[in-house]
Amino acid sequence: MLPQHRQDETSTRTILTTREEVQAATAAVAATAKRLMAIYTGDLEPALYDQPRFIEPVKRLVLASGFARVRVLLADPTRAMYESSKFIALARRITSYIEIRHLNPRLRSETPAFLISDDRAIVYRLQAARWDGICDLNDPAVARLYLNIFDEAWAASAPDAETRQQHL
Repeated sequence: MLPQHRQDETSTRTILTTREEVQAATAAVAATAKRLMAIYTGDLEPALYDQPRFIEPVKRLVLASGFARVRVLLADPTRAMYESSKFIALARRITSYIEIRHLNPRLRSETPAFLISDDRAIVYRLQAARWDGICDLNDPAVARLYLNIFDEAWAASAPDAETRQQHL
């Protein structure tokens, strides 16, 4: 459950400042997905993406719909490659629904981290190294803006066949 004390009564936006708030927001946004998840992350942060509260909605999403897609852009895949990741293990089992790409090196100066669900819900942190951010479960305009940024980076970050075999 998202912290209500940080939410403006006229807005669906929640301000996040702690790891626990970002974890709850990530789980909440993941749970809203019906067809699409886009994850832009530095290193597939285990505190967020390797938690049962996140993994379970991802499983439900990809198993419930033949059209579901989960796309992940990793700026630095080193941690995900060498640590045992439940998300990576899930991605290996259902490769037709979860695709992971390594962010094009010329785009790595950007340091945000975000999760978008269905062109509507978003968790966004301006700096991936900090927990400060926002969550909005119903802001199609903002979600679409960041999904466009994600799509451009995705198109510029073609998967590396050798790396894909190691991860997936």
